[in-house]
Formats: sequence, structure tokens, C-alpha cells
Amino acid sequence: MESVCSFSDFPEDVQMCILSFLGPSEIATLACTSKPLGLLCAHDSKLWLSMCERRWGSYTRITQWNTTSYKHLYNTLHHWENLLGFWRRSGTTTTTAATTPTPPLLFFEWGPSFISASRVSPSPSQSASYAVTKTPFLSLTLSKEGHMACFLDPDGAQGELVAVDVSFMGKTHFVVEEKDFRSSASGDDCGGEEAAVEVETGSPPEKLMAEIYQHFANRRSPGGDRSRRQRRREKVRRLARRRRWEPQHFVKIVNCSPTPGRPLQGLWKGICDDMSLAFYLVVYDDIGGIACRRIGDPPEHFSLSGHTPVFWTSNATFLESPFSPEEESLYDSRVHLRPVQPSNEILEQFALLDGEVVNQMQQIQLSDNVLNRILHISSSYDLVVPDLAGTLNPRNAEGRIWQYQNGTFGFGFLSENFVVDMKHIVHNGCIVDVVNS
Repeated sequence: MESVCSFSDFPEDVQMCILSFLGPSEIATLACTSKPLGLLCAHDSKLWLSMCERRWGSYTRITQWNTTSYKHLYNTLHHWENLLGFWRRSGTTTTTAATTPTPPLLFFEWGPSFISASRVSPSPSQSASYAVTKTPFLSLTLSKEGHMACFLDPDGAQGELVAVDVSFMGKTHFVVEEKDFRSSASGDDCGGEEAAVEVETGSPPEKLMAEIYQHFANRRSPGGDRSRRQRRREKVRRLARRRRWEPQHFVKIVNCSPTPGRPLQGLWKGICDDMSLAFYLVVYDDIGGIACRRIGDPPEHFSLSGHTPVFWTSNATFLESPFSPEEESLYDSRVHLRPVQPSNEILEQFALLDGEVVNQMQQIQLSDNVLNRILHISSSYDLVVPDLAGTLNPRNAEGRIWQYQNGTFGFGFLSENFVVDMKHIVHNGCIVDVVNS
């Protein structure tokens, strides 16, 4: 007769390894079945640490996070994991003496002991290039007591940070608002100064270690207490003089990658005819239509241009190969807007004619691009122009989307003679073509 092996017969490390594959609700259910399993499921430094390591150990360093318990860390990271990916600013922003402009596009990713958000923008120093700039913006971590600690870099220069509150409104909306410590900082007692010192931020952990060293050194030096209070008062004055960061709302871009059913969906980048790199968001609606909008600060002379599509169509039905001679001629007659390449690379790949370099941009005719499908698009200029007293600009245009076999695509209008080729911003979860800010 074969003997039956129960779960309790396995060594404890094997049991912990098996349980680490479960979720919190399953752990809670299993803990109710018996007292030994209840004790096993409550083991924080073994079970919950293993669960954190299994789920996020390849992205962040679990043991470096400040936490009172790994069960609390698991629940926190499970909640914050929704932040990963792209978010866009909701609403418009103005640059005044009292406000700091906020980025139109954020990208959240894992850090060693935090989750960070970076501003993502076309690189201003690389004209006619696909280069992308990432600058620090926001970081979320845990304090020693296990509470959320959020710091904002207003200028993106990794200088003085600002303590902020991040308020979540569901899974696709959050608000960043600066902490208001001025009322507590205005007190003359030491307690009020301590409260102000807690929000005085810098570049952790280097500044934190320096302040710890100064704290213990000054306590043992003559007059250290007076000098410490003087530094606190100076910090309070700097905090009062610094301009406040206005609250901003951000909305998650939930579908930022193409799918087989929605091949054009997501965030893309392409070089425009004015040599600038632009980010585009292509979305599908519930009735089969497709709209493409630019991500970024709208031009001042178009009051609503941030909300109008670059192109749109109400019918997402592609024309499949073989194409008609008219469609092939239409595509072959276009030039592709591409960055200027080194002259030796250009001469090796293309036979260029005089005058093909226009405005420092190489316009290369790529008739050998392998087309996969073609889609008709409808308009690019339904803009409300203030000079026309609220009337619609009549410059409507018909165009095409040419999807290539590698999954990317280009678009253009019949009234123009070029194709804007769209490239991926993200590959395998990382932003490509990143340059130093």
C-alpha cells in the first residue's frame, strides 16, 4: 500500500517556496485551515519576503526598501505596480512666476528601492533625430515607519526636491500636490522647526547620510545646538521663499502598445516636416474608429489644437495586398522624413540627387519599403483658429496610413508629398534612443 505524503511532511523551506506562488487572498484562506499553516502563513521574513522576491525581485531590490513588514511591502508594491508605464498630463498648464511647468508625458519604472517617474520629451539638442530625453520628475518610496514618501524634482536637475502628496483616484488618475508645512514651519518652538526640517529635501540617500553625520557631530561639539537651530531657521526661510508647485493631474495611457487586433494603437514618435520630433498617441474607439493626437504642449495660436486629431478615420478596414496601381503609385511618389545620416552611410545605401537634403533633413525615397496594408484617413486640420472667430478652418485633407511588415507605419496626406514614419518609443518595457539630459 502506497503511503500518502501530506504538505506538512515537506521541509519548511520547501513549504515556503510552494506558498510563495500564491496570492494574498489564497494565503489568507490557507491560514484558516489549521494552526500550523496559520503560523506558517504569518511568517513575515520568510513567506512574505519570498512572495515579494518572486514577484518583483527581478525589477527592484526588495531588501533595500524601508518597511515595517514584508506583508505591508507586498500590499504597497501591488498597489504601486499600476503606476508603471506612461501617464499624460490632464489639462493645460501655464508658466508664470508662481508656477513651474509640468511635463506632458511621464514614464514610471522601477528603481532599487523606489518607483520613479521621468519626464519624457523629444531631445531638444538633437535636431531631426529620434533621440528622447528622460529627466527626473517624481519618486515614491517608503519611510522607515512604512508610510508613503513622495519627492518631486521641479526642475529635473536632481537638485532640491519637494515633498509632495500623491492622491490616487482609481487606477487611471492621480494628483500631485505639494505638502503644506508652512503653518508648522512658522512656529518659533523647536517642534515647528523640526517639522519644517522633515520636508527639507535634497538628494537622498547622500544628503540623508550627511545630515545624520552633522546631527551627531554637532550634538557633541560646543555650540552645536545653537548652530543646528540656526540652520533649521535658514531652511525654514528658504522653504518660505521658494515658489510653490501647483497641483497637477495625470491620466494613465492604458493602451500604449499595439496588439494584433489594434496594430496602430499606442505611443509613437515621428519626425515632422519642421525638423522636430513629435510624440503621437493613436487610440481606437468603441465603434471602430481611429484617432491620432500629438502629445505635448499645444502651439499658442491654436487654442484647442491639443485636443484635435492629427488624423482620424471612422473605418479601420485596411486594404490588403495586392494593391491597385493607383495606390502603389501614390506611395512610391512620396518621400520619407528621416534624420540626417552620416554621408558615408547615405552613399552606401541610396543614390541621392542634388537638392535632396532640405532644411538639414534627409528626405529619402524608400520605394523598397515592404508594405503590408493601407488604410484611408480623413482629416488633419479640423482646428478652431481664434482669427476666424470660432469658425472651422476649411483645410480638410484626405490621406493614407501605410503599415509595414515590421509592425511600424507611416502616414501622409494627398496634399503633401512626404510620409511621416512612426517609430516605437518603448521596446521590451524600456524607452529607446535615450540621451542624457
